[in-house]
Amino acid sequence: MAEFKLTGLSCAHCAQEMEAEMKKLKHGKDAKVLYNSGKMVISNKMEMVDVEKILKQEGVSVVQPDGDHDHDHDHSHGDTKLIVQIVISTLLFFLAFFTDKYMPTWGSFSIYFVAAALSGYQTFFKGLKNLFRLKFNIDTLMTVALVGAFIIGDWREGTVVAILFGVNEYLEGFGMRQARKSMAELLKVVPKTANLLKDGVATEVPINDLQLGDIILIKAGGKVPSDAVIVDGKSSVNEAAITGESMPVEKQIGDALFGGSVNNEGTLKAEITAVYEDSSLAKILHLVEEAQETKTPTELFIDRFAKYYTPIIMLFAVLVTIVPPLFFGGAWGHWVYEGLAVLIIGCPCALILSSPVAIVSGITRSAKNGVLIKGGVFLEQLAKTKQIAFDKTGTLTEGKPAVEKEIVYDEANFFRISSMMEQSSGHPIAAAIIARIGAVDAEMDNLTTVGGKGLIGTFEGKQYFLGNEQQIPESSWTDAARTDVNALKEAGYTVVITASETAILGMFGIQDALRKESKQLVTQLHQAGMTNIIMLTGDHEKTAEKVAKEIGIDHYYASLLPEDKLTKIGDLQAQNGSIAMVGDGINDSPALATADLGIAMGKGTDSAIEVADIVLMQDHLGKLPITVKIAKKVRFVVGFNIAFALGLKIVALLLALTGYLTLWMAIMADMGATIVVTIFGLSILFRSKVEKEIK
Repeated sequence: MAEFKLTGLSCAHCAQEMEAEMKKLKHGKDAKVLYNSGKMVISNKMEMVDVEKILKQEGVSVVQPDGDHDHDHDHSHGDTKLIVQIVISTLLFFLAFFTDKYMPTWGSFSIYFVAAALSGYQTFFKGLKNLFRLKFNIDTLMTVALVGAFIIGDWREGTVVAILFGVNEYLEGFGMRQARKSMAELLKVVPKTANLLKDGVATEVPINDLQLGDIILIKAGGKVPSDAVIVDGKSSVNEAAITGESMPVEKQIGDALFGGSVNNEGTLKAEITAVYEDSSLAKILHLVEEAQETKTPTELFIDRFAKYYTPIIMLFAVLVTIVPPLFFGGAWGHWVYEGLAVLIIGCPCALILSSPVAIVSGITRSAKNGVLIKGGVFLEQLAKTKQIAFDKTGTLTEGKPAVEKEIVYDEANFFRISSMMEQSSGHPIAAAIIARIGAVDAEMDNLTTVGGKGLIGTFEGKQYFLGNEQQIPESSWTDAARTDVNALKEAGYTVVITASETAILGMFGIQDALRKESKQLVTQLHQAGMTNIIMLTGDHEKTAEKVAKEIGIDHYYASLLPEDKLTKIGDLQAQNGSIAMVGDGINDSPALATADLGIAMGKGTDSAIEVADIVLMQDHLGKLPITVKIAKKVRFVVGFNIAFALGLKIVALLLALTGYLTLWMAIMADMGATIVVTIFGLSILFRSKVEKEIK
């Protein structure tokens, strides 16, 4: 498949029609005209001559690549031409309006005709072609209305219709152009070149030429071309392009750099760890662009509705024209005029436009906040979801457990055996224990992991156990040990026990600090309309209860194995409807996939980007409540836009039934709907004061 950028694509309904025409061509079954992003995707086997012929009929053309910056060019010359035509037409209209009483009839007619033709000739010719092909779209309807108005002698109103339709055409494209322009700002974070170091000499090369292992030089103020790791130097780095965070992050040798981030001061040398197309930045930009084109259930409904809307309006226009004169003695001239006015109401453009501008604006604003939403369908789902589940460790907590307390029964063996069992484990709790007691030279024999419980190993012919209570054999317990375990649990510690087959050697009390934003997060989510906030954890009941009370969680479920979390998500769905799940995108992948909406904290990790529907690129949850509010605003705006667009048309149709609808009122109803849905859609792009203050 080949992808092309388009210029002149200003009509959502026209984009659908062009796509339908392309699908009829040879090899065209998978052709797509993507209105939201202004692109076309077609098979390499398709004849470009035939494709361009279809585009030309709607005044659309393919943007020719121009070096590396074709996306930065302004292709608005078509808009300028349309504005000039509208201005001249308007001046001619007023000239005729104020002088027609002093001129002969043919003089007024000539000026009105020139004004209407200048503003509406493109519509007229397209409509005429469609009429001969029996294709009834907005151009066809407008052509019939214009010709009819001049035939019955309403030159003035016919001219007003032509001018206002031109204004409407411009406004319809304006909203999506602004939304696309905002989206294009994201693409500007991509550097075009990099300073490649070879034999101590820096050479400027295109970023696509970089290979794994290349050493690059990043000067102060320079952008990181792709994911890399620092090999020399230290600096503060602005990662706002990736995470949405305005505060710089201190970096030194060994630290990772994201492509698109900016080196604030000093000079860094870094080794490329991902070629550009595999980098976090490239994946994010690609997913954001893809997200613009995913259709929400609401949009799919509108598309289906629009297919039937225009034919129904045409039938209604015919009935309005012939029924009153035939059955109620109405004047033919008046009801032909009303029928022509009804035809103008047949334009579904404002209705089709009611959703895309709002959806693209919501996705763009979220992306600028460092929240990657993979499609409008997920934005809509987030707005509808009332319950949200959080994994505890690493999500509500820092994910950096530390040993806070130790109870030792066998000093000779407790630390040595614990170290031997934990030093080969990659689990965060194991790292906390090794950080506290240190590693030893000896190794455990036949070390085995028991999922959700702990470890079993053999040393010098004896078997040892390390983990939670379920992992320790009954023969090892004493009353004193049970009392100590209960005391640690009551105090909110996660307990890790080390034992032999016959005795408990000791135990660790481990705590994972809560994230400082967790309590505020829960409060803000409640304020945003989340009625059931849930915590899922593998920790025991007392630890879970303490955390839940501290941060205001509604419900919690403790002592869950990974597969238990999956089951619990399913149970909550069955009981209370759709549910969102928030996790780190690695250990919680099954639960994230099972939930109606998976939200991962990733900060650019591949697993987080791939597994979730929404990715929080920061390493905290601070932007989640704002994302929920954006989603709800998008849903409200889309609902309002649809109601307003349909409402104006219904009012106009009711006026037609009573004989009071005029041509200019019909076009004003359509243009008014277009203006309102555009303004409301673009309003989502404006960031609130609170949002700007969140770091």
